[in-house]
Formats: sequence, C-alpha cells, structure tokens
Amino acid sequence: MTTYTPQVEGTHVYDTGMSLRGRALNKMLYSLRLPQNRELFSADEGAYCDTYGLNEEQKSAVLERDWKKMTDIGASVFYVIKLAAIDKKSMQYLGGAFTGMSLEDFTAALRAGGRKFG
Repeated sequence: MTTYTPQVEGTHVYDTGMSLRGRALNKMLYSLRLPQNRELFSADEGAYCDTYGLNEEQKSAVLERDWKKMTDIGASVFYVIKLAAIDKKSMQYLGGAFTGMSLEDFTAALRAGGRKFG
C-alpha cells in the first residue's frame, strides 16, 4: 500500500485512516449542530467530551481550542466549524489558525488571490 504525501508542506490528506482516528471527535463535533447539544456542551465542556469517549489528546485539543491540532488528529474541518461557531469564530478565522496567520493576514491573502506556494 502506498501512502500519499501532500504536495503542500504542513498539510495532510484526510483519508480513511484519519477518519477512523478522529471518529469519536467527529461524532462529538457533529453533535453540536443541535441547539440542545450546544447548551449541554457549553454547560460542561469536559463532561460533554467524556460522553463521546474522546481520548485525552482529542479532549485537550477541544478544550484548548487548538484548531489545527483537531484537524491533525482526524477532525473534519466541516465539523470543527460547528465548534468554532459556538465561539463565534468565522471560517476565515479558522483559515488563519490552520495556516499560522492572523485573521487579518489570512483575509488579506484571500483578497489578494490566495496564498502562493512554491
């Protein structure tokens, strides 16, 4: 079996292995689509993470809002945004967090046509 290596340094491929690794995390994040679950999460974030069986690495990433770490350990960005919405963070904010840029720099890069690689 061959492993695909991303062409852009610092990125990863979200494949079956990543999906399996992040299964509990993704289930928890996806659950936040429901208002009652957002209320339960906001009342006791740690206990809510425990309900979904998150391991310590996953739980720590959520509680510390380490957005990049979440995706590095298998969270889908489509589910991470559900947590970001609770914190009133935009997709542009996450884009900056994922790339090590400030919101302002990331937004400016988007307006200028995106980041250039290579």
